[in-house]
Amino acid sequence: MTRTGRLGPVAAAGVVLLEAIWLVAALPGAALVSDLGALLVAGWAAVVCLGVAHRHPAALRRFWVLLAATMALAALGRALWTVQRLVGGELPHTPLIGAVFTAGILTGTAALLCSLSAPRTAVGRARTLLDGVIVGLALVPIGWVVVFRNVAAADLADPVRTLGLLYPMLDLMQLTILVAVAGPARPLWRPMTIIAASLATRALADAAYVSLAARGDYFSGHPIDVCWPISYLLIAAATRYPPPQECPDAEETAEPPLQPWWRVALPYLPVGGAIVAVMLARQPSGQTPKLIFVVMMTLLAALALRQGLAANENLWLAARLRRLAYTDQLTGLPNRLMFNRRLRRALRDDGPVAVLLLDLDGFKQVNDRFGHATGDTLLTGLAARMRAAVDGDGTIARLGGDEFAVLVDRGRPVPPERLAERLLDALQPSDGEEDVGVHPSASIGIAEYGPQHASHTDLLRDADIAMYAAKAAGKSAYRTCTPALRESAVSRAELIADLRRAVDEEQLHLEYQPIVDLASGAVRSAEALVRWRHPRLGVLPPARFLPLAEETGLILPIDRWVIHEACRAAAIWRDRAPRATVAVNIAAAHLRRPDLIATVTAATAAAGLAPRALTLELTESALIEGSEAVLDRLRQLRELGIRIAIDDFGTGYSSLSYLHRIPATELKVDRSFVARLDSDDDRAYATVEMVTRLAGAFDLSVVAEGVETAAQHEAVSAIGCAHGQGWRYGRPVGLAELSTRVTPLDARD
Repeated sequence: MTRTGRLGPVAAAGVVLLEAIWLVAALPGAALVSDLGALLVAGWAAVVCLGVAHRHPAALRRFWVLLAATMALAALGRALWTVQRLVGGELPHTPLIGAVFTAGILTGTAALLCSLSAPRTAVGRARTLLDGVIVGLALVPIGWVVVFRNVAAADLADPVRTLGLLYPMLDLMQLTILVAVAGPARPLWRPMTIIAASLATRALADAAYVSLAARGDYFSGHPIDVCWPISYLLIAAATRYPPPQECPDAEETAEPPLQPWWRVALPYLPVGGAIVAVMLARQPSGQTPKLIFVVMMTLLAALALRQGLAANENLWLAARLRRLAYTDQLTGLPNRLMFNRRLRRALRDDGPVAVLLLDLDGFKQVNDRFGHATGDTLLTGLAARMRAAVDGDGTIARLGGDEFAVLVDRGRPVPPERLAERLLDALQPSDGEEDVGVHPSASIGIAEYGPQHASHTDLLRDADIAMYAAKAAGKSAYRTCTPALRESAVSRAELIADLRRAVDEEQLHLEYQPIVDLASGAVRSAEALVRWRHPRLGVLPPARFLPLAEETGLILPIDRWVIHEACRAAAIWRDRAPRATVAVNIAAAHLRRPDLIATVTAATAAAGLAPRALTLELTESALIEGSEAVLDRLRQLRELGIRIAIDDFGTGYSSLSYLHRIPATELKVDRSFVARLDSDDDRAYATVEMVTRLAGAFDLSVVAEGVETAAQHEAVSAIGCAHGQGWRYGRPVGLAELSTRVTPLDARD
């Protein structure tokens, strides 16, 4: 702050202090000192308000300019007052001075309505203004009773004396507006508190002036006169504060906060007091003073207008709530609730009804790769394309996430299949989109209402079944629900429900497929394979239920059970073959869980099994998708002694880079390569030989999977594979039979 900038407030405060001392001491020329003090401080306040208007952001500029105009009008009114008082010698209550002061009140009110936290709409500003007017009008009868009642000396027929009540009323109106607009949308800005203190000071001064004037006790230079320059000084002091941290230049679009109860009740609280005051103000003749009558009529009109605005706002809010309840806010399409309502209405009309359920393929990868903002933009664009593709032949809605639906009714102008083709065509990537990699395809399921459907939920279920069939068919396609699809889906759902009970009801069991040492033929290891003894369907192989378990998350409890049961079985087997080991397959979902280490260590400890006797088999895809946390987890397992095998090697990514990072101990050559060794396939032979040499370079042992014939056995032995697994060496068997497969050499180890 410059030296000149510091002198201004000091000088203004000095003027106010000098005036206060002069008026209290009743020194000569008190009236002139009072007038000059108010004139100087008001003029200085106008200058500083105008100066801060140029330094503050555009959003605050109008606020400070209007306050500067208010202070300038106050200075002008005081100057006219002084001149006319000096000329006339009495209190110059002239229409011109009254008009100037009233104009200052109007500009001050306009400034408050232009503040940052004031309503942004014309209706909101009108409502706030009416709140202030109602409070001000309601206080007029109260002021009449307090000031004029039992004041016989007051000439109540004098318009100047009676209309003087309007000044406190207007002050309180402004104060009410300030309370209404200050702080409901953001933390209270400190200058608003200072301005509120200024308005309160002026309201007290005007009320005291009216009271003294009504009794004939007021004279120019009265000590009460110091209150007006104090109020101007407070306005100038408000300019010393910086603008708020968040000061938008444009209209805010954020949702306004809910108003507190006192803010809603604020304009109505003084009305009760006004009613009582009107009753007390009645004259002995039973008549109500004319001013009170006019004020009460005006108050009723303001209340009626305020209620009209409230009713209009309620209607607008009801319409807006309806839009929010039935419209998707991102795409502007009907949401699930509206879609279900229209679907139920269409079914009640007994016309042909069909539903297309559309799910975007690969949309999760878009969110994961580019973020949700890009995903939302993509959804908005795709929704617009689909709306154009439907083109009035159906009702399209967003059910949630990346799932959309189309309702086809009213005589079905186009077949649902044709509409599905139009949607798929509309979702084809345009030029340039395919290269960006943010354009997913879509799978569409179609269901037509028929006797097999009891309600709209059945129809949606069938559309969902058909949609998943479209995904299974390769995506970017559509399928219509058929009885066969429905039966398959019902069977699948029943199987999932049965699978949830399988672990608890001990329906799972393990079989062990031997892994042999190709050099000696000894069985030194076995892979644990889970089987399900279904009470109705019999024994189910892993391929029948493990994919369902992975989709539903049931693979985690199944994996835990398998690990514990395999460790227990391995401990029993090692009583006959101390060097025997067991291998267990681990799902990718379990590999990503931080409790995997605790699960494995708890299983080996409970069985009394040495950690080196357990091998965890992991697929290449699970390892490639793993994060650094997954790799750290595997390293900790290796440090504990657990062995790590890469299963089905050669069918996944087979990247050499991840072999450097993963702490594996062995590779298992996929059975698809071993199976082709029977046909003298040179490429298959070269592939198995390459994998074997690669494993040797990384100090990994090799297990050839799927060895079923003597020729395959001879080939993998000649290549140099250390171990083999397959029907050539034995089918999966129970623990009891596996324990008998121990050579004398194994027993002595």
